[in-house]
Amino acid sequence: MPHVITQPCCSDASCVYACPVNCIHPSPDEPDFLTAEMLHIDPEACVDCGACVTACPVDAIVPESQLSEAEQVFVEINADFYRPQRSRPSLAPVIPAPEVTRGGEPLRVAIVGSGPAAMYAADELLTQYGVRVNVFDRQPVPYGLVRTGVAPDHQRTKRVGALFDTVSAQPGFEFYLGVEVGTDITHAELLAHHHAVLYAVGAATDRPLEIPGADLPGAGSATEFVAWYNGDPDRAGAGYDLSHERVVIVGNGNVALDAARILTMDPELLAGTDISSDALAVLRESKVREVVLLARRGAGQSAFTVPEFAGLLETPGVDVRIEGGDYVLDSLTAERRAEGRLMHATKHKLALLDQVADKAPTGGRTITLRYLESPTEILGDDRVTGVATRANEYDPDADRADAIRATDRTDEIEAGLVLSAIGYRGRPVTDLPFDFGRDIVPNDRGRVHTADGGDPVTGTYVTGWIKRGPSGFIGTNKSCARESVGLLVDDFNDRVLPDPAGDQRALDTLVRSRRPDVVDRAGWQAIDRIERERGAAAGRVREKIVEPAALHALAAEAKAQAREQRPRRRLLGGRRW
Repeated sequence: MPHVITQPCCSDASCVYACPVNCIHPSPDEPDFLTAEMLHIDPEACVDCGACVTACPVDAIVPESQLSEAEQVFVEINADFYRPQRSRPSLAPVIPAPEVTRGGEPLRVAIVGSGPAAMYAADELLTQYGVRVNVFDRQPVPYGLVRTGVAPDHQRTKRVGALFDTVSAQPGFEFYLGVEVGTDITHAELLAHHHAVLYAVGAATDRPLEIPGADLPGAGSATEFVAWYNGDPDRAGAGYDLSHERVVIVGNGNVALDAARILTMDPELLAGTDISSDALAVLRESKVREVVLLARRGAGQSAFTVPEFAGLLETPGVDVRIEGGDYVLDSLTAERRAEGRLMHATKHKLALLDQVADKAPTGGRTITLRYLESPTEILGDDRVTGVATRANEYDPDADRADAIRATDRTDEIEAGLVLSAIGYRGRPVTDLPFDFGRDIVPNDRGRVHTADGGDPVTGTYVTGWIKRGPSGFIGTNKSCARESVGLLVDDFNDRVLPDPAGDQRALDTLVRSRRPDVVDRAGWQAIDRIERERGAAAGRVREKIVEPAALHALAAEAKAQAREQRPRRRLLGGRRW
């Protein structure tokens, strides 16, 4: 196979459109694209042209001859995707960018949020001449989970941020960071200065762990823990007690694996990354020797992705084990495995779990997978001391083979920190309708409606997780944004969207009257430059600034310096020249 897609794959799909021979799937027009864990290159069709390598924003595509030992597993993963059927659909059509045909005032759009969904939407809009895009975020720094959610040892995945830098540097783009829509400025005020408002605010709330003791000190969210070690300004000053030898994480998805890996790997392997300096100092003093991951269901329903787990198994100095040395599959998964009919992702997850079951421990720090076990109470008086659990089993009387029921077998796990990682949900957006059943803003392909099946809300759109729920990966937001932006542009061309009353200067004046410390594009560029310079001086990728006040101060200083460097108009004989 000339080229192989590896772990950092973010499903951006730029490679799909770059490929001249239709050898990368699933493509955005195929039904399994939104749920695929990664894209795959057909080993028989690839012609080694290298077009996909150039197109990939995260350097996930590697010639087979250059694969590291840890990446060899992806040769089989890529090839196996095509074995069930050799006939593939025709190459996904290159969907053209939405074309603005309406005359008069150029299209102006406010985007709320600055993560991947927002930046992909901005990219789609700015393909058109004259379009103006203003991106608002309550955080003083942009890019959402790319900055504060991707683990620091996954620097290749973080490289998608370079694409977003390119987008934000385009004419017609401006940041309004540190500005909270709904508090500092209203939805109506945004509409008064734009033709449309596009919300890309994600699914910002963790699903709570609703058991006794969940509010004890030492119990928290894995998402917040990840944000802390990634230098999220919202978590500046947060601290975690890692003085106990064991941590329990409820859940076994990618966030749980990230947190477990950071807790158990050698901190010196993180020293050159962009991990928060405060977090690195705490990890260097950590006494944690084991992280236990509790999964309510069985191994066949593991929530982690194949690329994430494959990477975890290659972490130096970390043993991964399954409690009891074995795992139980539900009857349907076991039957399909015996007959060779497992879904691609499940097949490779189980193959990797087989390796774990057969692998002898090395005596290093340990990540323990415990399946079919649920927490019933977090133990402790003044702070966490452990977790009470109850074992589950597959329910033979249920309609679904993977359905479970609680047993009377209980256990207690001693631990000093308990983190929950059981999923996300969207939260209501000020002045917008909300579907509390699905935890999303009700919409039809991105066009906001008053309710499911209700009337459209003029000039209001959504993209990303607040549109479709917490599904997909970083690059999945690209096709999602394209769909939403396409409807927005259609409405603009059809004159559904009235011209705004206020112009860009009026918007700027309004925002700065409410938030004088707003961080604009120049301010973010100054922050970015200083973080990189400080990082280089310390032998790191970047030294993140985490205190909000410091971030705003740096942006203000950059703005003052820019004013001083502007050419000054001089007076000569009463005339300006």
